[in-house]
Amino acid sequence: MTTHPPLPTARPLLDPAPEYAKWQAEEPIRRVALWGDSSPWVITRHEHARAVLSDARFSSDGTRPGYPTMRPQPTPRTPGQIFMMDGPDHNRLRRMLISDFTHRRVEALHPRVTRHVGNLIDAMTADGATEADLVEAYALPLPSLVICELLGVPYEDHAFFQRQSRTFLTIATSPQEAMAARAELYRYLGELLTRRAEEPADDLLSRLATERVATGQATVEEAVGISFVLLLGGHETTANMIALSTVALLRDPAQLAALRADPTLWPGAVDELLRYLTVVHSGMRRVATEDVEVGGVLIRAGEGVIVPLQAANRDPDVYPEPDRLDVTRDASRHLAFGHGAHHCVGESLARAELGIALPALFDRLPGLRLTADPEDFAQPLSPVHGVRSLPVAW
Repeated sequence: MTTHPPLPTARPLLDPAPEYAKWQAEEPIRRVALWGDSSPWVITRHEHARAVLSDARFSSDGTRPGYPTMRPQPTPRTPGQIFMMDGPDHNRLRRMLISDFTHRRVEALHPRVTRHVGNLIDAMTADGATEADLVEAYALPLPSLVICELLGVPYEDHAFFQRQSRTFLTIATSPQEAMAARAELYRYLGELLTRRAEEPADDLLSRLATERVATGQATVEEAVGISFVLLLGGHETTANMIALSTVALLRDPAQLAALRADPTLWPGAVDELLRYLTVVHSGMRRVATEDVEVGGVLIRAGEGVIVPLQAANRDPDVYPEPDRLDVTRDASRHLAFGHGAHHCVGESLARAELGIALPALFDRLPGLRLTADPEDFAQPLSPVHGVRSLPVAW
């Protein structure tokens, strides 16, 4: 019986698990051991990742036999979880969100994001304060405020939904605990959706309630599921990107100096940080619906596939010296937001938040420095990589 290496479940703070670079060089499409006798394929090169993620013969449907789940006993899929859906239903629900995340719509949010950024830094530095936990004071509140306003979720409930989302996302959480956390968030969002149906406002929950559910284009359960995905994805990923980007730049003074000398580099630097850090590190998971050849390897129908984006984004064939942060690099082809039909719908919003939050932080706090080892605060195993705390001073 062939023994396959395990899928890496931990990584250094700023780099992918070292196994990926080795596999990329020696066997870029290979099997790994997952749960029980499950042995899905892992795709580590950029071109192969793009090919798989854009091929409809690889399904995102987590209910299909052979799908490589993140837990031995996965939480059952519920309506509206568009990242685990295919075809017409996925397209129907995704179209309901597009208008709220267009480039024009996100641009209109820039003044609001800028205001939140200024207020949060003001609060950090109030009364002459010179130190803070950057996650608690800045990195987490900013995307939480923005997604709350976009969805129509009261920000005063942030402690509740952040606690439940962390419980749900932590891979070590038992299926029972994960399902309980999800149920709490579904109950909460369902009550909000009902309220918005009766008293609509200018937010996404109101539009779902009055334009989609009320007209039969979506069920209540689907609208709640969509809101759940957006609420989790809208604050966890960006919060960790802000925190880890801060660590990466403080640890590389030359790159930070280049940005301070030429602020026009910031838009490209955001792409490079997204490539370099790739905080969604559990891998895009698929299952083949028919036999498909990728990079000369035959993947048969019913076999699972995992695409670790952090490996593809460190492919030396695409990014010379991939383990080096370079804010002058053209990293625009990175896969941090995925690729294909399931490309992240919130990409423009995430870019806007990072592009406003990071320059403002380093501009307002020129003496910013780490006061503890960030590795000591790495989050427990989670699909979204980051730190739970980041002590800093200025």
